[in-house]
Amino acid sequence: MQASSGRQRRRIVLGVATALATGVALTGYSALPQAKANLPFQAIAGGDPAGGKDVPCGDPAVKLDRITQGFVNELAAQNPPPLSTLSTKAARDVLNKLQAGPVEKLPADVTQKTIKGGPTGEVSLTILRPKGATGTLPGLVYIHGGGWVLGNEMTHDRLVRQLADGANAAVVFVNYTPSPEARYPVAIEQAYVASKWVAEHGQEIGIDRTRLAVAGDSVGGDMTAAVTMMAKERGGVKFREQVLLYPVTDANFNTASYQRFAENCWLTKANMKYFWDQYAPSAADREQPLASPNRATTQQLRGLPPALVVTDSDVLRDGALAYAAKLRAAGVPVEHLDYPETVHDFMMLNALRDTPSAKDAVARTSAALRKALHG
Repeated sequence: MQASSGRQRRRIVLGVATALATGVALTGYSALPQAKANLPFQAIAGGDPAGGKDVPCGDPAVKLDRITQGFVNELAAQNPPPLSTLSTKAARDVLNKLQAGPVEKLPADVTQKTIKGGPTGEVSLTILRPKGATGTLPGLVYIHGGGWVLGNEMTHDRLVRQLADGANAAVVFVNYTPSPEARYPVAIEQAYVASKWVAEHGQEIGIDRTRLAVAGDSVGGDMTAAVTMMAKERGGVKFREQVLLYPVTDANFNTASYQRFAENCWLTKANMKYFWDQYAPSAADREQPLASPNRATTQQLRGLPPALVVTDSDVLRDGALAYAAKLRAAGVPVEHLDYPETVHDFMMLNALRDTPSAKDAVARTSAALRKALHG
């Protein structure tokens, strides 16, 4: 980037501006005591942040891109209560409002379907196809992130549209029951039932049952790993590819990355503990490979579909790297994309959608899916 004035290099990040305008702070999915309707968030793409110094994302040695650094600076400027002090609705409203701002999205044909099965008796699906696509397409089962508590089809809409278009596939978005309303293993059972239904009935929604992949971000990556193990053990569905975007892989909070990025990096150590408490409060459940894929044996991982693993600068980094290594040791082909200049959720957050990392990761993830599903 060529030199220019600080004013010229500023840009408004609409999603974060919307959150602030509605009184929502961003640090660790918390809520501001008072609205800041007249304070638009500015991600500083050059020049000094307020106070003259960038706030380190945990480890001062980590150098973030300017948009992400501005995002982190604004997070640190807030002083909100911890997520664990909020009601479940208030916690969900944070991400909903953050993602609700105006943002350009690719056109898509969207339908809703409810299927029978699973521990709650039925599973809701949202099906997205590239706008105007005709004929049969390969299918991508998508399991969303949000700490098992937050997130929905709206918060992830832009990203899944990009993946549908980039992979030229129909995305089957699983609207699993969140926590704490449902605990482990309800959500993964629903995701497996959805995957098996697509494998058996895909033709009803224009999907080629022989060309399927599964993907998820954050805790959705954790559940993606679980579903591939369930599919191997139980049968009923065969995936050509699994995509794990900055995935949760373990309930171990003592890794080096949990120490390096515990604070000021969007996803905090404290909030990951909160999320696990909502999803799997039982220590015994957390030891299960379907909850913590890093606890799986080599034999359990052998024969799983090829994996794409995306990492960034977050508390989950070391766990994701360890899981990628375990997959390789089990003979599973693994492609690893690393984006240390950005933070957790960078592909999903509308505020970070134009960062170099997000653009590259979406493009390369789409290309990997296209190759797996159309190759």
